[in-house]
Amino acid sequence: MDFSWSEEQLAFKKRVIKFAQDELNNDLHEPGSDDGFFRENWQKCADFGIQGLAVPEEYGGINQDIMTAMLAMEGLGYGFPENALPLGLNAQMWTVQLTIQHFGTEAQKQKYLPGFCSGKVIGAQAVTEPDAGSDIGKMRTFAEKRDDGYLLNGSKIMITLAPVADVAIVFATINRDNGKWGITAFIAEKKMAGYNAASSRGKMGLDALPTGDLYFDDCFIPTENRLGAEGAGIAIFNGSLEWERSCMLASLLGAMDRQLEKCIKYARQRNQFGQAIGKFQSVSNRIADMKVRLETARLLLYKVAWLKKMDKPAYLEAAMLKLYLNECFVQSSLDAIRIHGGHGYMKESGVEVDLRDAIGGTLYGGTSDIQRNIIAKLLGL
Repeated sequence: MDFSWSEEQLAFKKRVIKFAQDELNNDLHEPGSDDGFFRENWQKCADFGIQGLAVPEEYGGINQDIMTAMLAMEGLGYGFPENALPLGLNAQMWTVQLTIQHFGTEAQKQKYLPGFCSGKVIGAQAVTEPDAGSDIGKMRTFAEKRDDGYLLNGSKIMITLAPVADVAIVFATINRDNGKWGITAFIAEKKMAGYNAASSRGKMGLDALPTGDLYFDDCFIPTENRLGAEGAGIAIFNGSLEWERSCMLASLLGAMDRQLEKCIKYARQRNQFGQAIGKFQSVSNRIADMKVRLETARLLLYKVAWLKKMDKPAYLEAAMLKLYLNECFVQSSLDAIRIHGGHGYMKESGVEVDLRDAIGGTLYGGTSDIQRNIIAKLLGL
């Protein structure tokens, strides 16, 4: 494995960081008031080329390899002190765009990918239901076969980008008796009759990332909008999950890098009892632990990216990465607050927001407990 970077790749990362620092609006915002803020930054990212990183040029992208795309998203997480936007971008890029790129027909690629890359179209992936989270075999959203398409009925909850999405990849069953083998994927558009999106739901963190529910009431999906074959939904979903867990965490690595630098600077400047607080072992040990978490998570992230670049399976490694990096971000975010003391607990400091955002990482895309189950199963337990 070669994790070295070319001068061109490192220069591109620097451009992404500068773009994020100079161009993206990170004004404070209240929960529920994020739509204009979110779309402004979303469009700026599209104009820069973020959404098109891993998309071929013929579909409107800039066709970067997975390692370069990962490095760019790491730079975005470092340069922009707002975790919600990078997460939303990653959600579309790896669970929507790449899914269509890998499993879609040529007509579907031509129709949808350019809009995603340009920022004019926002996409969501809709899997979770009230009674089907990690156990997607219990999915109740039903697609009834018709001569020229399908009638979609059911609901999806806590879907990233749902309130602002123009297009959603919806997973539904065509045969409930077949469990997960009856699941099929469809490309639904908000302009279709029977497609309904609820407003954004408030969350503990990631306030600037619209998250909500989708409802389908006799929503007609033409046959040409089916993604893959009937019953292939579980394979498409698992493939999508591997890419999601492999790629969407790069921005968190950048956030941890930024977080560490901020803590080191504060520990050098803040004086108590006649010396900088970084001279106290309790503080310096926390910073040392943050550095160890950052570098070990970096190695695992780069390994997973390299495996995907080499077209090798990375299901086990992606699960380990999802578990480890998210748990590291939670612990380092807690350490950052402790290092900053009472000041770190205040919202005005900008320190505590990382902890609220980090908790979500232990839940979305498969909980930490599910990742442990996956790892254990793949180890033969």
